[in-house]
Amino acid sequence: MSEEEQEQIERIPGETTGIKAIMILEVIGKPPEHLKETLEDLTNKVGEEKGVTVDSKKINEPVFMKDQKEFYTTFAEIELEVEDVMILNMLMFKYMPAHIEVLSPELIALSNNGWNDIFNELIRKLHGYDEVARVLQAQNAMMQKKMKELGVTEEELRGKPKEEKKDEGEEEKEEPSGEK
Repeated sequence: MSEEEQEQIERIPGETTGIKAIMILEVIGKPPEHLKETLEDLTNKVGEEKGVTVDSKKINEPVFMKDQKEFYTTFAEIELEVEDVMILNMLMFKYMPAHIEVLSPELIALSNNGWNDIFNELIRKLHGYDEVARVLQAQNAMMQKKMKELGVTEEELRGKPKEEKKDEGEEEKEEPSGEK
């Protein structure tokens, strides 16, 4: 949602404001120093979002992934306060956290217009992701067709050697025995 759209949303008296939450951002990659820099940049960007105040943040040290010893993983825990639920919704889609936990208030009041805004933003994002998935599926189908036309097999792409085929007209030649 753009800043202009966010500003157009009128807050209805009685709707909950001042929502405290914890957001966990996780990254995977290498080298480990890059992961910490990336999380530092991301946490700073979260704090610069309109309607968001970062109360605290903790960036953990990178560790090797459990099953992928060449990659590292780490996460940042960000405690923040947002003006309203819609901003929390925006953060969820923009930063794709591994986890969000609302700390307070216990109950959140939201008008039907507030719910409509959240649902419509959710639908807009889902349609965008669906469009990307459909384009990728179509491109994949076209590439598979082209690979088949070129005679490339999935096994070859996975690095498995292709079985050698004998030409149809080629038969095993017998060595001459030297007898006449």
